[in-house]
Amino acid sequence: QVQLVESGGGLVQAGASLRLSCTVSGRTFSEHSVGWFRQAPGKEREFVAAITYSGYYTEYSDSVKGRCSISRDNAKDTGYLEIWNLKPEDTAVYFCATGTTGWVTGQYDYWGQGTQVTVSS
Repeated sequence: QVQLVESGGGLVQAGASLRLSCTVSGRTFSEHSVGWFRQAPGKEREFVAAITYSGYYTEYSDSVKGRCSISRDNAKDTGYLEIWNLKPEDTAVYFCATGTTGWVTGQYDYWGQGTQVTVSS
């Protein structure tokens, strides 16, 4: 059974930073890409960032580019998303997902339950 567990969310003030973690079990983590998404109240889920199986290639949405870093530690079966200079509009539930392959294709097959990030102004 594949499980993804996010952690690291919380309530922070604007300008702060957070590092989210996504620990994966039940599959060979190092063979799959990882994506991060978020969903704000009343809005559709949106893509935030993705990373290939090796970590050599990354993608970011325009909304976080320049203040976000996605990374992974295959030895720990864990992916990370760090966002700095957080803004109130970053408030959302953040989800991680594993890709169907090791490449960033936009196809994800397993999802975590999400972690809440709330940014106060």
